[in-house]
Amino acid sequence: MATARLDIRLDEEIKAKAEKASALLGLKSLTEYIVRLMDEDSTQVISEHESIKVDANVFDQFMIACDEAKAPNKALLDAVAFTKSSDFK
Repeated sequence: MATARLDIRLDEEIKAKAEKASALLGLKSLTEYIVRLMDEDSTQVISEHESIKVDANVFDQFMIACDEAKAPNKALLDAVAFTKSSDFK
């Protein structure tokens, strides 16, 4: 059961269009329509900002570089230790 509340103000024209879209989709209420839109859109936005997409050839080049990488030097190891001790995420 939902417990959070969101109050918004919008143009009558936007509200009317949203109510019509909600009815055309067979949803029970405007609230159900808005919640559905917010959930779908926020999921997509978060996904787009928390992932990286690269072309296959770029990924292949990256993997080759990783395979050919040498052992980390002291500066890199120190940087890793610093970030772990500083709670970087």
